[in-house]
Amino acid sequence: MAAGLGKRLRPLTYGAPKPMVPVANRPIMEHILRLPPRHGFEQVIANLHWFPDLIRDRFGAGSGLGIELTYSYEDELLGTAGGVRRVAEFFGDEPFLVMAADALTDIDLAALRAAHEANAGVATLAVKRVSNVSEFGVVITGSDGRIQGFQEKPDRAEALSDLASCMIYVLDREIFDYFPEQPVVDFALDVFPALLSNDVPFYVHEIDAYWNDVGSLPEYLQGNLDAVEGAVEVELAGELLEPSGGDEALARGDAGVGGAVLVAEGCEIGAGVRLDGPLVLGEGCTVGDGAQVKESVVLPGAEVPQDALVASAIYGRKAA
Repeated sequence: MAAGLGKRLRPLTYGAPKPMVPVANRPIMEHILRLPPRHGFEQVIANLHWFPDLIRDRFGAGSGLGIELTYSYEDELLGTAGGVRRVAEFFGDEPFLVMAADALTDIDLAALRAAHEANAGVATLAVKRVSNVSEFGVVITGSDGRIQGFQEKPDRAEALSDLASCMIYVLDREIFDYFPEQPVVDFALDVFPALLSNDVPFYVHEIDAYWNDVGSLPEYLQGNLDAVEGAVEVELAGELLEPSGGDEALARGDAGVGGAVLVAEGCEIGAGVRLDGPLVLGEGCTVGDGAQVKESVVLPGAEVPQDALVASAIYGRKAA
């Protein structure tokens, strides 16, 4: 699912779709597309809407990622489930995987598929325990993992579950029998409630893997820092700098490198610069002489001025 507008990540998504926003100097969607072939999924279709050519031009037919990739363009957004129904013939009669192209995860998709085969339900939803339930849609289950209900961003005191839906599903083709007859269809609002009302069994598969829906600017920043530190298994783009300058010098604020610092191709780093990781420097960015940058993401093409201090920030280019 790659058709959303990414409103909560604005201004990063004013000129690009959320799946193309970089994490560890690769588009989020590239990290996602590298997952299926690792777990036995080789044919992928992506729905597109917002700046579709940026996605097509980057990934093409998917050969560079070890998959066969095709696209479905939506002139008008059809919802999370409506876009899936539009390409129903692509899936044939076998169970199929649906996942968001704009979240950061290293989930074991083969384990999810095996769980679905074992539970004999029409759908299996990947879920993860979260501490702040008010930020997520949570899933209420029985002791056998069968889904009994949902709560959308409940207050902590009213939450009946701490299992957040990761928007990663394995579905049987039978699922389409429970889609309403309307063009715009949402899994959470339309399809899953229909399964509950018709007493159709569907289940959860709890994961321990990393998952970040990158649903806000703070989560975007954290996802980048987690990737550089190795908290999520993704392929970094760029060079990880070796620590330099010495602990005592860095403690004084002198020039040098401390922690995990990822530098993309084409970066220019001036004299006397201090870089404190975890930190991502994007392609073609510039860090001026004497600047200090700490625990941040410097976006492609951005220019950090001489002697500036950037800390815990997403630092972009100046607006034209």
